[in-house]
Amino acid sequence: MNKKTFDKAELDLLKEGLKRSYKERFEMATRLYKIQQTMNKAAISHKPFISK
Repeated sequence: MNKKTFDKAELDLLKEGLKRSYKERFEMATRLYKIQQTMNKAAISHKPFISK
């Protein structure tokens, strides 16, 4: 991928981000924060399969 297309893609992403309202941004951040909190609390317990 050459530099021009990369720059254009980057600009498109920035413009897309600017289109979003503060409310949308806040909701997205809140969602990510909640996921992060859930992941931090999660405890992975592995129960080995017992064959009879």
